[in-house]
Amino acid sequence: MEAAPGPQEKYQLITRNLQEVLGEDKLMAILKERELKIYWGTATTGKPHVAYFVPMSKIADFLKAGCEVTILFADLHAYLDNMKAPWELLELRTRYYENVIKAMLESIGVPLEKLKFVRGTDYQLSKEYTLDVYRLSSAVTQHDAKKAGAEVVKQVEHPLLSGLLYPGLQALDEEYLKVDAQFGGVDQRKIFTFAEKYLPSLGYAKRVHLMNPMVPGLTGSKMSSSEEDSKIDLLDRKEDVKKKLKKAFCEPGNVENNGVLSFIKHVLFPLKSEFVVLREEKWGGNKTYTAYEALEKDFAEQVVHPGDLKNSVEVALNKLLDPIREKFSSPELKKLTSAAYPNPSKAKPAEKGTKNSEPENVVPSRLDIRVGKVISVEKHPDADSLYVEKIDVGEPEPRTVVSGLVQFVPREQLQDRLVVLLCNLKPQKMRGVESQGMVLCASSVGEPRQVEPLDPPAGCCAGERVYVEGYEGGQPDEELKPKKKVFEKLQADFRVSEDCVAQWKQRNFLTKLGRVSCKSLKGGSIS
Repeated sequence: MEAAPGPQEKYQLITRNLQEVLGEDKLMAILKERELKIYWGTATTGKPHVAYFVPMSKIADFLKAGCEVTILFADLHAYLDNMKAPWELLELRTRYYENVIKAMLESIGVPLEKLKFVRGTDYQLSKEYTLDVYRLSSAVTQHDAKKAGAEVVKQVEHPLLSGLLYPGLQALDEEYLKVDAQFGGVDQRKIFTFAEKYLPSLGYAKRVHLMNPMVPGLTGSKMSSSEEDSKIDLLDRKEDVKKKLKKAFCEPGNVENNGVLSFIKHVLFPLKSEFVVLREEKWGGNKTYTAYEALEKDFAEQVVHPGDLKNSVEVALNKLLDPIREKFSSPELKKLTSAAYPNPSKAKPAEKGTKNSEPENVVPSRLDIRVGKVISVEKHPDADSLYVEKIDVGEPEPRTVVSGLVQFVPREQLQDRLVVLLCNLKPQKMRGVESQGMVLCASSVGEPRQVEPLDPPAGCCAGERVYVEGYEGGQPDEELKPKKKVFEKLQADFRVSEDCVAQWKQRNFLTKLGRVSCKSLKGGSIS
């Protein structure tokens, strides 16, 4: 029988692979006296994806270290965060999260009986908690509340009051769950320091805070529920996993922002204490690594090929996903999944004259619209009215796009500019140059004709998804079929509002940072 780990061993288990710990001395002091009580919370918003295995892996570490672990399904937070989970779907999404998180934990061998599961609304609507929210709101400044939520709460141009309440509720959860520590991603740091500052003002103790690094998604940026290409869904089919991994950013020798390597480091290694790179005998055969650093070194020196790394992760990941897929193949959980995350592209058309009466399947979520950055602009060699642009849309190579903007936008105004690009039109040759997208622009109604490229919100990155309000879900078509005229049917209802916001049927074009707009063409069309 193995001896129980001592305080130092427990500390090593609890803190391994973390980016930061606030309150290290307090953590060690508690471990010398008793077991640590810790909680991890997740807002029940978009579908959990494979990056959720990162906190699951740490929860396994906490249990090995003897911690008492609580998992909070933060349903009320999901609603407060700019209504990411509509009120009518809140109960369904919370049930989905409960089932899928438990299935993930079981797939990595975590005994559920050692965990405590709690819903936010189990205690956050009580008289005592509500009174503490009021007490906290009388002490917290608007500036501090906004700053605390900046990395977590969805940032929009006209923020709701609910987003300012969010950090305070998360701070109070530490007291009401009676824990010593809270665990989360490093994006939660401002909320954690907010809690350390304000909980003592209510007479409550300052807690320890443990932070995971942010694991890059498959595109090299943060893995996000709302950005389809950046993540692998827990219920994706094996062929979808293969397809997404094949497209993943994994440049030979590059270990920075490499989502494939990060997944191995933060999930696969902690679970198995080894990783096997699968490859044909002519390339050296299979190689087993017992230390992540050795694998990273070999990849950096191009001893390990990206294709072999991706194939090996695919095999290991499918082993984790198989039991989850099997559990969710039951009729009951299939029904729950479709009810919690209805696909707007499969919604039945409403009665004529009612809201959302667009023809079946012709919905904005079918359009793959992204933020692009113009890298270069040249005149078309055979057409004076056309530019040929190279535009970065978050893919390994920039796209070539031909635009008829010469008469309307000076070349220097396009260079290095952020634009909005429709990415899933069928590529077509324009005077001999193949165009791989369309820069969306606002146009004036009268003469003389004026044209302005649409502007994403400041701070956006190339490749970020642009969507229509209310149609965040749904997978864009791989390629729009010209005969179906999906874009043309939708584009007929594209307009610029009186405050210069791009809209479809009076619903705003958005990124995660806010509204898409143009400079001055109020009431114009968009094409």
